[in-house]
Amino acid sequence: MSDGKSGLQLRSLLKKDGELEISLVNVPTPEPGPDEVVVRVEATPINPSDLGLLIGPANMAAAKVSGSKELPVVTARVPEAALPGLAARLDESMPVGNEGAGVVIRTGSSDAAKALMGKTVAMIGGAMYAQYRTLRVNECLPLPDGTTPAEGASCFVNPLTALGMTETMRREGHKALVHTAAASNLGQMLNRICLKDGIGLVNIVRNKEQAEILHKIGATHVVDSSAPDFMDKLTSALVETGATIAFDAIGGGKLAGQILVAMETAINKSAKVYSRYGSNVHKQVYVYGSLDTREIELPRGFGMAWGIGGWLLFPFLMKIGPEAGNKLRQRVVAELKTTFASHYTKVVSLQEALQLDNIAVYGKRATGEKFLINPNKGA
Repeated sequence: MSDGKSGLQLRSLLKKDGELEISLVNVPTPEPGPDEVVVRVEATPINPSDLGLLIGPANMAAAKVSGSKELPVVTARVPEAALPGLAARLDESMPVGNEGAGVVIRTGSSDAAKALMGKTVAMIGGAMYAQYRTLRVNECLPLPDGTTPAEGASCFVNPLTALGMTETMRREGHKALVHTAAASNLGQMLNRICLKDGIGLVNIVRNKEQAEILHKIGATHVVDSSAPDFMDKLTSALVETGATIAFDAIGGGKLAGQILVAMETAINKSAKVYSRYGSNVHKQVYVYGSLDTREIELPRGFGMAWGIGGWLLFPFLMKIGPEAGNKLRQRVVAELKTTFASHYTKVVSLQEALQLDNIAVYGKRATGEKFLINPNKGA
């Protein structure tokens, strides 16, 4: 095994001419400062947020691979129309991977750093698709004894996003919520939180198979957007739960507007007085993903008390502050093997992550296909 002085790191480079190049480079591992540690990365998930940087809008169906088995290079084209929106990253080789877990192999001189020596930690801080990472102590979350890096690899993004949704719901005065693309890893986690905490949750899925996934884990309200009676079923679920806030992973098309219309219809079913301006109950949709990249279509059938906006985890954590954020993190650690357990369909090395057949699977962002990279697999 390597001494960790240097290691492979996955890089994504989008050139000005629209060519995307994904490659592995050998980089020196920075020596830890007093309050830093070096972690051997042993598990890092491929989340939708990682794919945005890794492959973006590139046409991976026509991707090509070159280089060697140890150092493959994948190239693909990004449509010219997409380049202006990516101006800030053009010609800059960027490391990828938001979160991960591994074992601390070297530490700086501070007591806090030394206390982590040999421990398995979860990490946040970017550039996780690498064999080694030098990180500040506060970017590491020590995992309970007996927790593997694979079990702790998805400690941050999905668990804190799911908890952030219920926390936003409470802070903004709502009592129940709606979630789209709800059979995802994150969606299943959100169901476990809501069942445990007694929160009403309306799950919107796109087919019967996804509905079945949620029914198996005890979800109460599951509605299929492809069914002919979708709006009726959605409205009924909203009447039962009283949900007036939604988190939408789809982003484009009609769904956000349909949710607002159904919320308004549900509210009006119990209204005592008619108002031509619609109900005065505020209805909110937060878009946090873009599985559908088309424009958002909003029919105007939901009165005047409504909002639609974006929601992202890291701005939310900054808004609530470190103390509230730490409480959420401690809950994740306490329930890591239950509420916040993640399931992966495949564990790949850095080289295997660049194989075209693997990219074709994880690049689809399909429900039930979650990949985990072990940068030190076989090392």
